[in-house]
Amino acid sequence: MVMDVHGRDLRYFVAVAEELHFTRAAERLYVSQPALSKQVRALERQLGTALFVRDRQGVALTPAGAALLPYARQLLATWDEAWTVVEGAKADQRRTLVVGMSTSPGRGALLPAIRSRFSAAHPDATIRVRQVSWDDPTAGLADGASDVAFVWLPLPDQRRYDHVLVAAEPRLVALPAAHPLAARDTIAFADLLDEPFLALPAAAGPLRDHWLATDARAGRPARIGAEVASTEETYEALVAGLGVVLLAAGNAPLVSLGGVTTRPVSGLSPARFALTWPRASTSTLVPAYVRACREVLRHRDA
Repeated sequence: MVMDVHGRDLRYFVAVAEELHFTRAAERLYVSQPALSKQVRALERQLGTALFVRDRQGVALTPAGAALLPYARQLLATWDEAWTVVEGAKADQRRTLVVGMSTSPGRGALLPAIRSRFSAAHPDATIRVRQVSWDDPTAGLADGASDVAFVWLPLPDQRRYDHVLVAAEPRLVALPAAHPLAARDTIAFADLLDEPFLALPAAAGPLRDHWLATDARAGRPARIGAEVASTEETYEALVAGLGVVLLAAGNAPLVSLGGVTTRPVSGLSPARFALTWPRASTSTLVPAYVRACREVLRHRDA
């Protein structure tokens, strides 16, 4: 009897079975292709049978793999549901709502206004703000460490989350004050294509692409001058002349310090900032916080 198959191995198997391509599956899982192949082969050894046919034509499920797939999906779905229920129960027991963020929302004292409305309706609940590195674009939502989060869209695996749009802001470019383009009032993105860019860590997935404006490059890859995972790292890299960086207008004051300036960029869509939460959340505090956020936004927009 086969025992102790890890949920991670089943997730790897399902990803490869759905993609029928090890490299795409590895990108989807944010793991290396060799590590993914190693774990799938370990699962095959444990089960005593091949799950995939690998040849020059590509990857295909074996009969055993096809038989396992629906059960693997069901097991993972059941475990995800159980995990969510347990996490929700823990949060409700503590009466604590964890609000994740990588950068303070600012934007018209939004956070204190939401806290005030939420606390008025739930005086027995506690809000804990959690700062998360830019390595995690979900600000703690993906691993359940945060109940709700203020994040920039898009997120990896966006279908897992609901959101309320907090702000849509123009993307600016931050660059050294001595940079030749800094003399312009507005910079066309086409004039930035050959510049080295500061990039989020690779784990940020589609959000890294967004801040590199990959969709506006007509297939030309971005030149990466350095990777940055915090506001402080961004400012230091700018001062050191390692590259330029796109950022939302509301975040410009965070890096517009000595030696760095920002300019509007034409030819780019706005950046979208949102309060986001898992669709599968069972916490009673999450909808209450979302409701408080919606009320504050209605009052602000009125």
